[in-house]
Amino acid sequence: MTQPTAKTPAADANAPAPVPESKRAAASTVSRPRTGVWWRHALALVALVWALFPVMFILSAALNPAGTLSASSPLPQHFSGKNFSDLFASTTFPFWTWFRNSLLVAGLGTVFQVFIGAAAAYAFSRLRWSGRRPGLMGLLLAQMFPALLAFPALYIMFLRIGEVLPAIGLNTLWGLLLVYLGGAMGANVWLLKGYFDTIPKEMDEAAKMDGASHARIFFTMTLRLVAPILATVGILAFVMLWGEFLLASIFLLDQDQRTLGVGLYSLNAADRNRYFGMFSAGALLASIPRCWSTCPCRSSSSAG
Repeated sequence: MTQPTAKTPAADANAPAPVPESKRAAASTVSRPRTGVWWRHALALVALVWALFPVMFILSAALNPAGTLSASSPLPQHFSGKNFSDLFASTTFPFWTWFRNSLLVAGLGTVFQVFIGAAAAYAFSRLRWSGRRPGLMGLLLAQMFPALLAFPALYIMFLRIGEVLPAIGLNTLWGLLLVYLGGAMGANVWLLKGYFDTIPKEMDEAAKMDGASHARIFFTMTLRLVAPILATVGILAFVMLWGEFLLASIFLLDQDQRTLGVGLYSLNAADRNRYFGMFSAGALLASIPRCWSTCPCRSSSSAG
């Protein structure tokens, strides 16, 4: 009998290397035609058109020289700044006064809300005192009730306060600002406290050994370490205060005291067809601060 001949090394070198199973599966996946993907792109396109349609309609109405709702079209056909000039020149509807009031309320409200929330979060995160846990649970429980329940009580309260202190009563920006500050210790405290808890407490203990007080630690060290979450809370507070309408419409009655949202609503309610072009122009200008505060390019540029 003849013995089976063994394979020579040269023959093994010329043999093709086996292809791993994972590479064969990947090659088959790549070569296989992808079906059923077009509808996803079509759905995204429909959603994009649906989202941009109101913006295009408002832009078209703002640039339409006719300035009426009946003459407006979904796409811009005429380009004119007549609605903007009419809005700026109007004495019945003081647009720049409304804009200034909104900037005042939103700007000061944002600063004070961030400060109050940061101070409360520091106390809940760093200090140990009786009532700390019930206080946190009370803040969480208060957020479960809608804010509309407090509107009648706030109206009557500031109506009575205005009889004693007219500067902070009903139909005043300072009274509205006080109401906004009353709701500062809400969800912001929980958001800030969660970020404060990530800072090592050993840093506070080291600062105390050097003779630093709680106020010095808070202002000179902690606030610098939690700057990202302060910026986030500030943006959220500004967007909320800039677009707040319900409470402002209840508190502010005179034209010169109204914020931008309430003022534009009164302009639209006066004659919806006649002033629709001016309303659209004001709505475009009112969206600029809000879009600028939430623009992602600002955060990416600052991070870079």
